[in-house]
Amino acid sequence: FNAYGRSVQEHLRARGWLDKAYVYPYDEPTEADYPRVLKGFHQLRAAMPDMALMLTEQVEPGLIGGPNLWCPLISFYNHEKAEERRKEGEHFWWYICTGPKQPYPGLFIDHPGTDLRVWLWMTWKYHIEGILIWQSNLWTTAKAYPDHPQNPYEDPMSWMSDGNTKPGDKRPWGNGDGRFLYPPESAADARPTAPILEGPVESIRWEMLRDGVEDYEYFVILKQAIHDHEAALSESEKAAYIELTEVPRRIVRDRRNYTKDPALLERQRSRIAKTIEKLMQQN
Repeated sequence: FNAYGRSVQEHLRARGWLDKAYVYPYDEPTEADYPRVLKGFHQLRAAMPDMALMLTEQVEPGLIGGPNLWCPLISFYNHEKAEERRKEGEHFWWYICTGPKQPYPGLFIDHPGTDLRVWLWMTWKYHIEGILIWQSNLWTTAKAYPDHPQNPYEDPMSWMSDGNTKPGDKRPWGNGDGRFLYPPESAADARPTAPILEGPVESIRWEMLRDGVEDYEYFVILKQAIHDHEAALSESEKAAYIELTEVPRRIVRDRRNYTKDPALLERQRSRIAKTIEKLMQQN
């Protein structure tokens, strides 16, 4: 196993992919699973010492020394614990899925349209380096619809499909959970009479997530531009620009208190964009 792991790691390194690769061996372990999970991560660390090893779980004492890329649910993220792990060179993503529900931002149709965009502002605020969403095209589940596929336009709910759900049972996960892209309407019942060549249909939530990712990149670009032009800036200019790299409290106070007003996001993004342009013109 060690030889195989090392060969995979070096293959990725040789092609310049190592910084983009990660191993995702366990998903949402229970506390009873921690000893087994930790043992598995120790084996992976020995075989792939330079590889990102990701776990969808919050920082817990029984897991320290295992993953070096933590990905907790946003409601379980603890910033103080995360900062301690960052001092050890570890990294953080976070995710949303069937939960949490309000007052946290979510991916559900019945949440404010700005939720997924603001989530990326939170991501920047808490020094999170990546986001995870479990699925984008969950149109039907065989447990809820054992006889025929679900039409996601007529039934917006995403239904549970775990081992505890019996065929025909409808146990809700949430409206639109795992469903950002939709089939063409002509294929919505999954029984087309002829080939369908139309592309997928985007959702507003998908587009808001895109806007949030772009907002995050604006912060990245601004931070780099300040660094690149630091020598030419006065102390007051530098302080004003650095302040723009911080998320205002009127936009995100914490994970449960944040704006639902898109105008605030647009105005702040415009300020950042104009500052980037101003810095770039100094070349």
